[in-house]
Amino acid sequence: MKAYAIVGAQIHPVSSEPFVGIVLVQDGKIQAVGKDIQVPEGAEILNGEGKLLFPGFIDGHTHLGLYPEGQGWAGEDYNEKSGPITPQLHALESIFPEDLAFPETLAGGVTSVMITPGSANVIGGQCIVLKTRPRPLVTDMVLKRRAGLKIAFGENPRRIYGNQGKMPTTRMGVAAMLRETLQKAVEYRDAQRQTEDEAGVKVDYGMEMIGRVISGEMPLRAHAHRSDDIATAIRIAKQFDLDIVIEHATDGHKIAGLLAEEKIPVMVGPTLTFRSKMEVVDKSFESLSLLDKAKVQFAIISDHPVVPSSTLPLYAGLAVRYGLSEEAAIRAITLEPAKIMKIDDRVGSIETGKDADLVLWQGHPFNSTSKPEWVMVDGALNRLTGNVKLNPIWEE
Repeated sequence: MKAYAIVGAQIHPVSSEPFVGIVLVQDGKIQAVGKDIQVPEGAEILNGEGKLLFPGFIDGHTHLGLYPEGQGWAGEDYNEKSGPITPQLHALESIFPEDLAFPETLAGGVTSVMITPGSANVIGGQCIVLKTRPRPLVTDMVLKRRAGLKIAFGENPRRIYGNQGKMPTTRMGVAAMLRETLQKAVEYRDAQRQTEDEAGVKVDYGMEMIGRVISGEMPLRAHAHRSDDIATAIRIAKQFDLDIVIEHATDGHKIAGLLAEEKIPVMVGPTLTFRSKMEVVDKSFESLSLLDKAKVQFAIISDHPVVPSSTLPLYAGLAVRYGLSEEAAIRAITLEPAKIMKIDDRVGSIETGKDADLVLWQGHPFNSTSKPEWVMVDGALNRLTGNVKLNPIWEE
């Protein structure tokens, strides 16, 4: 694999203050970062003078590949509406790697995304984190195979199953079904522990997946907009001693004290969107600065295709317009989502040993006229000299 020396750019490590210096890339990893570094013989020099180098941005909640661009109903694979409890599902099995949104998102400087099932079901299935460099096999894009178990509160499961005349039709029903299923998973785990012969307990794949949540191997990823739904999600997580991340958190600023006290991270968005239902009437970019002041850990998300993942940095820039500091906004699309998803040992900042996921910007990414000059994923370089969808030329 090619070795690169990125020279003269203003480096934004995120984990430390920006500076003008050198980044060395070798074997897909960041080998060195600093001001006075010897460029090794044979490394290709990438001139970054007058430009800004950022880590690849991270979108912590999308449906990329589950609802491919331009396919309509035929490509709609993100909600399994045949039953409200489906923990056995995995987003991986529905992702279409040729979704045009992957190269567009990559060309926007976003190199990692979490892909989650939709919010039709009380338990919708397992989430996954991918790199956005398009590959023929989805498995070649995987960064983290099990990033959480999707659950949903509020209007969506009520509407989907209420229209079918099935439970849940109320918020009471949603909470009850979730509690009952979690309790069954606890009993299933205990029965397995007590049985010396594993064949004595019939394997239930859905219970196995919830067991990963109960054991702390992966968190609940809870779709919740309204403050009361957020509070219900937290109560249930505490009852079963589970890790939980709140997805969307439209009203999160209203109960920022509770979120901070319980150390519950939130993925906020989509905010640049139409107020399509009652749950999102109080959406505001100001909520991010309020969460920051309350010391709530948060990330900014697109919820693609609700709003495009490719313009994620613009959503962060709008948060700055409404009071969030620039530093916090950058962290909200880099290091904070990486920490929340426990992938910060590999991505989210420019540090020695991390994956070489880097983007050279011609101007500040919060400026709507700025664009990347090139993007790098795992040390492979795309110079973005043409239409990245039609000319996916990677130098490795």
